[in-house]
Amino acid sequence: MEYNIYCDESCHLENDGINDMSIGAIWVPKSNVYKINSLIREIKIKNNFHIKSEAKWTKVCTKHLQLYFDLVDLFFNVSELKFRCLLIPNKSVLDHNRFNQTHDDWYYKMYFEMLSYIFDNNDSYNTYIDIKDTNSYKKSQKLHEVCCNSVYDFSGESIHKIQPIRSNEVEIMQLVDIFIGAVTYANRKFPEDHIKSIPKQKIIERIKQRSGRNLKKTSMLREDKFNLFIWRAR
Repeated sequence: MEYNIYCDESCHLENDGINDMSIGAIWVPKSNVYKINSLIREIKIKNNFHIKSEAKWTKVCTKHLQLYFDLVDLFFNVSELKFRCLLIPNKSVLDHNRFNQTHDDWYYKMYFEMLSYIFDNNDSYNTYIDIKDTNSYKKSQKLHEVCCNSVYDFSGESIHKIQPIRSNEVEIMQLVDIFIGAVTYANRKFPEDHIKSIPKQKIIERIKQRSGRNLKKTSMLREDKFNLFIWRAR
């Protein structure tokens, strides 16, 4: 089977003042991609959301709450869609010097840790990451090298490519942004005087209800629909 994997990350910068970060992915058989992207566009049209606009976590608001409910429900209603997220709950405890690594070195390890659960040598994969900056292409090639070497796929026979794309051009990538945004927000430590977003909390509750998970504990290993791994620094 050939799969497309769509990846994104949230709060991944080392010194951004936010305690947690996450790296996540949604994967789907390549043959289903067109159908699912079309379903997402239909949901946008139904909710009077411009078809070219991105549905993403930072845009969650009361006005478009039903849109996000519908997108969450779409994920759980379509059996071919699978989600995996690796959450780092506390970046402040990272000690890269102890392990003789840079934050970038560790970042690639975490990305592989997230993806390794998905990869199966019997299948093939096209992996896409969201373009963040001018270094995205270089990062994608380094990640491809790390992943291929780690699973002994030196010819790229299984992991065909890891390529940066723009999230506004692929609707499934927007689903990834919403889900990792929700997981990260649910695990964030806010100042005492911070007023949390009510629409975002409602979407988190919808995900909890549909997944049967509280978003703060590692899933069972065999869970493949909504798989969450809480990574702890040693």
